[in-house]
Amino acid sequence: MMGIGGINIYINGNWIEEDDREKIEVLNPATEEVFAELPRGDEDDVDKAVRAAERAFEGWRNKSGEERGSYLDDVVELLETEKDNIARNLTKEQGKSLSEAKGEVSASIRAFRYYARKARNIEGRIPPTESDEVRSFVEKEPVGPVAAISPWNYPVLLLSWKLAPALAAGCTVVGKPATKTPLAVREVFRSLDEAGLPPGVVNLVFGPGSTVGKALVRHDGIRKVAFTGQTGTGRQIMRDASTNIKELTLELGGHCPLIVDSDAKIDDAVEAGVYRSFRNMGQICNSINRIYVQENVYEEFLEEFVERASKLSIANGIEDPDADLGPMLDESGLEKTKRHIEDALDKGAELEYGGEPPEGEEYSKGYFFKPTVLTNVNHDMIVMTEETFGPVAPIMKFAEVQEAVEYSNDSIYGLVAYLFTEDLEKAYDIAEDLEYGTVGVNNVSGGDAPYPYSGWKQSGLGTELSEEGLNEYLKPKHIRAKSLR
Repeated sequence: MMGIGGINIYINGNWIEEDDREKIEVLNPATEEVFAELPRGDEDDVDKAVRAAERAFEGWRNKSGEERGSYLDDVVELLETEKDNIARNLTKEQGKSLSEAKGEVSASIRAFRYYARKARNIEGRIPPTESDEVRSFVEKEPVGPVAAISPWNYPVLLLSWKLAPALAAGCTVVGKPATKTPLAVREVFRSLDEAGLPPGVVNLVFGPGSTVGKALVRHDGIRKVAFTGQTGTGRQIMRDASTNIKELTLELGGHCPLIVDSDAKIDDAVEAGVYRSFRNMGQICNSINRIYVQENVYEEFLEEFVERASKLSIANGIEDPDADLGPMLDESGLEKTKRHIEDALDKGAELEYGGEPPEGEEYSKGYFFKPTVLTNVNHDMIVMTEETFGPVAPIMKFAEVQEAVEYSNDSIYGLVAYLFTEDLEKAYDIAEDLEYGTVGVNNVSGGDAPYPYSGWKQSGLGTELSEEGLNEYLKPKHIRAKSLR
């Protein structure tokens, strides 16, 4: 079986043709069929890619912001043209519906468009000095070659969140997607190639994190690592990067809470809660992992939530492009979800809906699972303290809203929290008390290009998106000059 298009690794402006090295199988999670194979990268590929990025760095950093922005404008146009093709590859390898995949690609395009503008507006400053004989200038300069490592749940979007600001800042990049979802990312790199970026500015390698990822993080030519993935992997990256002191941006686990107060619009809270709990089968870092509902509206919320969850359509995302849900990525994620549910039930939780695969011949293959709703839950259960990364919504009641805030903050994570209340003054007070990098009030929108996205506590380091995200790829240089008069 050949990889799609017969090309794969991309180094120094060249696609490396398939050879006799070991292959990576790419599986369709809706059918469990291997539909493509890609050659497995190795440490030699990593070294070649990093050296290419090093050689290209000087030329790329010295291009004007206008020039870099123009390249990114071309990337945007090419991605728009290839959006359907990229999305189809994404659905086949990741499982989300085709409409969801197109939404991911569109959000990626917005990131490139945003940073195309930002590339043209990187500014320094001239701070005041203590003497008129001295002048100080603060410039912003690119960090250097970047390792951009993206996960399998949103491989295109989360790599774009790294590629776009890095390129805008003047950095060169070596990208490494997850081994289970390499094809859609490769199609993005086709567009980068066709945009005419100079050789070595962007490079792409494939392979396991334990070998290729580790070699990339530890390589002395890499000056910064940008990674999205599990908190445990983030800790290992910190250790590996410490060997030669690299800068880091880490977007890690979430375990995000939703608080529904008594004065919330219940219909809105239910609709948003179901969407953010089960979208992409709960395989999102900002997915709602636990729900706290004020006791006076608990029964109403629960009834509507279960009803809406039970009506979500589940299908192969290629055959039904508008399905609400597809399969989970693989068997390990499915088994973890089952373990979390079983642990909760063993400790006294009640199953309100789901907890099993859907029935029907169309689900005989694939990693399908019903959206699951649990009640009578508490913080002794794994599902209330650890990220399930599956379609499970545990719902717990509270009396006073401060109690819900304390429950929400009772976590090692601090990525995103959500709150529904009609009292905006109270909402602002609660938002300030929540120990999270983002707080959504009466909405569950995810991150988008103009707004900073950062995890607190063990949810990460640094910031993605927005101007703050651009600054992650820049470093200040202070030039202090004394007059020769």
